[in-house]
Amino acid sequence: MLPVTVEFSGGAELLCGNVKKHDVELPKSQSKWQIRNLLVWIKDNLIQERPELFLLGDTVRPGILVLINDADWELMGELDYELQEKDRIVFISTLHGG
Repeated sequence: MLPVTVEFSGGAELLCGNVKKHDVELPKSQSKWQIRNLLVWIKDNLIQERPELFLLGDTVRPGILVLINDADWELMGELDYELQEKDRIVFISTLHGG
């Protein structure tokens, strides 16, 4: 198992039953866990409604900031980042309805 923390804020938590913080244990995998695999796992296990507001194709929708251990995921390799034990992945929606 790979323990990581997944957090949602800025309105993204509404897609997960209004729960902001999730301490999860990702199952053992033949290959290393990458953010691309985590996004599919989140869609299947955490998102409770309207996954199209979170994902677009195989990545997060524009307007969702992704932080890996408080660093912008663009600096970490985005979808190819290999998850490490106790990583903290944060999804922050920067879009707000009016």
